Amino acid sequence: MGAHRLTSSAGFTLVAAMVAVVIMGIMAAAMAQSWQTILKREREEELLFRGQQIRDAIAMWYKPRPGQPPTQQTRPLRDLKDLLEDPNTAATVRYLRRLYTDPITNKEFDLITDPAQGIIGVKSSSQDAPLKRGNFPDDMKDFADKDKYSDWQFNYRSKVLQQGQLRPPQGQRIQ
Repeated sequence: MGAHRLTSSAGFTLVAAMVAVVIMGIMAAAMAQSWQTILKREREEELLFRGQQIRDAIAMWYKPRPGQPPTQQTRPLRDLKDLLEDPNTAATVRYLRRLYTDPITNKEFDLITDPAQGIIGVKSSSQDAPLKRGNFPDDMKDFADKDKYSDWQFNYRSKVLQQGQLRPPQGQRIQ
């Protein structure tokens, strides 16, 4: 009886299949990480858009209306829903098309308030670190190098101060 040679390649095929599965798993994990980064960047861009929309709507709320004496104070904004339809005017005045939620948390924005003026801005409640660290538009340049999304404050007074359009009522200072 002579020695039998192994001519089967079944073991090699199994090892090659296992290596292929491991490589595909590694590639899928890398792609998933990349996909998470892409989604986070999109949510950041949406946060910037929604925050700007709300900030600009609040600025229009406090802007003197045509025919209104400049000395007459605008009523404080107490609820963001008033931006959908201004209850202070006879005509329908809409500053915002709809109330936006925070795209990072999918919850309502946190409100930034002033005791005398009411709501003056919004911010995210997320404590996550943003991916975007710089290269912001001029009216958001103070967002650069912030450590968390909740530090991105969409305050209408900061925008108006940069443009030099806001004059505080007599006896009051803007902080």
